[in-house]
Amino acid sequence: MSKPAVRNVAVDAYRGLVMLLMMGEIMRFADTYGAHPGNLFWRVLAYNQTHVEWAGMSLHDMIQPSFTFLVGVALPYSIASRTRQGQTFGQQAGHALWRSLLLVFLGVFLRSVGHHITYFTFEDTLSQIGLGYPFAFLLYFCRPRVQWIDFASILFVYWLVWALYPAPGPGFDYAAVGVPSDWHHNFTGFASHWNKNSNFGNAFDVWFLNLFPRESRFAFNRGGYLTLSFIPTLGTMLLGLIAGRWYRESPGQVPLKKFLSAGIGLAALGLALHFTGICPIVKRIWTPAWTLWSGGMCFFFLSAFAWIIDIKGFRRWAFPLVVVGLNSMAAYLIAHLCEEFILGSLHTHLGFTPFRILGPGYEPLLLGVAVMLVYWLMLFWMYRQKIFVRI
Repeated sequence: MSKPAVRNVAVDAYRGLVMLLMMGEIMRFADTYGAHPGNLFWRVLAYNQTHVEWAGMSLHDMIQPSFTFLVGVALPYSIASRTRQGQTFGQQAGHALWRSLLLVFLGVFLRSVGHHITYFTFEDTLSQIGLGYPFAFLLYFCRPRVQWIDFASILFVYWLVWALYPAPGPGFDYAAVGVPSDWHHNFTGFASHWNKNSNFGNAFDVWFLNLFPRESRFAFNRGGYLTLSFIPTLGTMLLGLIAGRWYRESPGQVPLKKFLSAGIGLAALGLALHFTGICPIVKRIWTPAWTLWSGGMCFFFLSAFAWIIDIKGFRRWAFPLVVVGLNSMAAYLIAHLCEEFILGSLHTHLGFTPFRILGPGYEPLLLGVAVMLVYWLMLFWMYRQKIFVRI
């Protein structure tokens, strides 16, 4: 744990928003919409607080790519800081490897909560970042042009492997891999290479995850998530690294035009791949098209925060976000480990009545708001005490 030095407020605020969106699941907008099924406002909020079934995007789907992107943004700052402290390349590489292992095992630990034995699975956000982090560290030392070439190569090779793997035929038994008969999100034609649990990534996991001790044999992930998604996720981290380098190359200025140009180009290319059927935009399996599309969205988010905070100078409003963004790892762990304890404590000491003041339909929302307030106060206390969890 250490006190941060000079910070990029726009980046911290963006990270804070991402973590609040992640913690905000507790407000359960879908339950409120269920109690008010004709209400467009709650319908929109509910949609954007859940992951889309397969192709497409909601605001909730931008949490993981944003978090990953911001890890990349922070990497040039971290390496520069360690270099100023006199650390050698070997020492920094050792730290990167240690950080990678710790993130992977933290992800496994969180996924194991509630299981009787260690639940070895690697699709958690922390594990995915950890698996790609050493490669991102090494790519930092490449020239900018090479970084873009590496980014394109990662996505192309990954796409090619999936494209060459046999697509499911018309008689494929989707029920055997956890896809119900009334699930209507599978693609046809060439894009079927990216159908749920009938793809190269699932075939890899059937082999790889069964190498570990398990409660039962692994056959599929119910959400379609994959271990190998860390490879295109590395592409997202590399985009963040490029953005962080642009920031550091422009001291006192904001490379807004570069951010916007990258955002437009990446998003347009992702859409082109999706609508031509070359590669669909699917977050759950982190397709190359998703890497491009979500990477473009990350640049847009960063542009918005940079414009408001760095260019226009409006900073005070961002303080609640910065409190969370400065302690993103603590926020992640609090949301995953403290939710049930806080919910139980609120019910024990306040009962149910305060949360039913607007009627039973709003009870999940008001209870979630109370939990979110407790989360933020915990992080604010850590901020005031200068306690910042670092890995």
